[in-house]
Amino acid sequence: MPNSFTGPDSFYSADEDDWWASVDKALKGQSRDRLFGQTEDGFDTAPLYPRRSDTAAKLLRAGNADWAVVQRIDIPDPSQANLQILDDLNGGASGLDLIFFGAPSAYGSGIHVEGLSSIETLLKDVQLDLISLRFDAGRENIQVLAALFAYLEKQGLDPATVNITAGFDPYSWIAENGVALDDMENVFRHFRDAVGSAHELGSPARLMKADGRVWHEAGATPAQELALVLASAAAHLRMLEDTQLPPEDWPDRISMSLVAEADQFGTIAKARAIRALWACVLEGAELPQSPMQLHMCTSFRMLTRRDPWVNLLRNTVAAFAAGVGGADSICVLPHTLAVGLPDAFARRIARNTQSILLEESSLSKVMDPSAGSGAIEGRTDNLCEVAWKLFQEIEAAGGLVNAIRSGFVHDKIEAARTDLQAKVARRKRPITGVSEFPDLSEKAVEVLQATSQDIADLEAPPQELPEPGTGERLNAVKALALQGHSLRKLGMRLDLVPRDTSLRALETGRIAEPFERLRSDAEDYEAQNAAPPRVFLASLGSLAQFTARATWTANAFAAGGIETVGPQVFETREQLIASFRQSGAPLACLVSSDAVYEAEAEAVAVGLKEAGATHLYLAGKPGEREKSYTEAGIDTYLYAGCDLLALLETAHGRLTKAADTALTDLEVRG
Repeated sequence: MPNSFTGPDSFYSADEDDWWASVDKALKGQSRDRLFGQTEDGFDTAPLYPRRSDTAAKLLRAGNADWAVVQRIDIPDPSQANLQILDDLNGGASGLDLIFFGAPSAYGSGIHVEGLSSIETLLKDVQLDLISLRFDAGRENIQVLAALFAYLEKQGLDPATVNITAGFDPYSWIAENGVALDDMENVFRHFRDAVGSAHELGSPARLMKADGRVWHEAGATPAQELALVLASAAAHLRMLEDTQLPPEDWPDRISMSLVAEADQFGTIAKARAIRALWACVLEGAELPQSPMQLHMCTSFRMLTRRDPWVNLLRNTVAAFAAGVGGADSICVLPHTLAVGLPDAFARRIARNTQSILLEESSLSKVMDPSAGSGAIEGRTDNLCEVAWKLFQEIEAAGGLVNAIRSGFVHDKIEAARTDLQAKVARRKRPITGVSEFPDLSEKAVEVLQATSQDIADLEAPPQELPEPGTGERLNAVKALALQGHSLRKLGMRLDLVPRDTSLRALETGRIAEPFERLRSDAEDYEAQNAAPPRVFLASLGSLAQFTARATWTANAFAAGGIETVGPQVFETREQLIASFRQSGAPLACLVSSDAVYEAEAEAVAVGLKEAGATHLYLAGKPGEREKSYTEAGIDTYLYAGCDLLALLETAHGRLTKAADTALTDLEVRG
């Protein structure tokens, strides 16, 4: 087949040796090793991969159709949430993710519902048979599902025509909260009852959810997230064994949800890997290969409060990768979600991110665009191998609940989290706008006020409810909802059942939070001292000699909200010392080239310490001169790969101490 575009003959005839020759030329004598890396899961990555001819393109999304554009709805007031829903649906969304207050993914907000009337307000004028509907209500999933079924009945809608996906995921909830019932079968009876009710109504609702969100936000690697999602789904299959559903229907009651990150190749590979892994589980369980409905949501862990506009770029890459990886539905979190409750503008941007990828980039038109890519196929294979091994270890531990109770899951994730935190602290995992290229003069973005009320404070039901069976209890709860009873009276009341509170709870959070706390500390410092925290840049030599390091150093201190005074060219050492005294900064940092340091650093360091510098940094590594530098008064070295987070934390402590000392001196003199 002739090439479809023209180019120089050398472009088509070049082989791997030619490529490496060009690389070596660009490296200018540096080792090729710097081009190789390693993923969070420990397998190697290379700069060049051969094309894979042993793999065929796979049918990822059923029917090779567009993925569903799912919009997150978490505005507390149902009437306001309804306006946003209609705006989103009219603007191109084809699915909704209703996040109720109390859901693990609510992040402090969430829809507040009292009963069926609230559901009616929330879904007014929404044509449910034309969209997909996801919801997560945490501990209140059962009563919210009952209220939704009551709503369908009151509206005369056939449940068979409404695509519902619920957030029933007890395993990640146990791990996140560190609480489990002594008798987990008590929970499973309620879930089986709900599944039985849905089956009786003819609803195709996928009620059991295998969700990677909690694992991911706790620090899990991609392979760990895959293994834990797979273990959740396998546990769901076992739970469904005791229902009246035929085995071939069990997979259709389970939804899979993974997190899409700004790691483009990693996210594509993760989406492709889960399908292969799930196929192996179904084969091992001797169940038919039912098509997986894969949902992906962009990562909350990667979002930042500082410079949140960069989140637009992160979300775009993540959504792109999820689409290329074959997700059936995608939810893009608004870029301001880490700041507060997103407004209509942020939600519209989130929706349009997907619309542009679909309508203008036509990403969904290619069945499996990454098929044959050596990098992605290799990453997919490696993820499958590592995830499957961990999945087998979880199964050998007695299943996911036992693996959580024993601490096995927590140990694995916490080790990964510690490694991730170390990389973030050392900027081996840089965060643009936070740990790299921070903007200390950024303007705050607008968010909505988030006020809501949890419905977890359950009350006694208005009448004796039947025990969970094949749908009897959920049907009774639905009937009570139709009568107008509050959802507070329709819960499972598992709070009255003996529980084990001795389990460890997973710590979840965004990776930017440690640096963001420093920025907040800097703002508090400025509010108390009428001036921002500052460090003086003692720039030595000519402009050409110190500019590179001075720029890098100012960036590094800014990551902690600390402003820098300078740099500038000083004609004499005395001029530099005088400028330091005038700056009022208690800390100073020497910045220049190694050659200039060798000639001038020690003398300048002595002068700065005599002039009152309480702590002295040097931008760079000391090398063989560390002893003499230390004797001259240099205390700390700031360089690429150092623990910048720890350095900035101690710098804040020194600045606060210096400010307190200065205030005390003023009081004494006063």
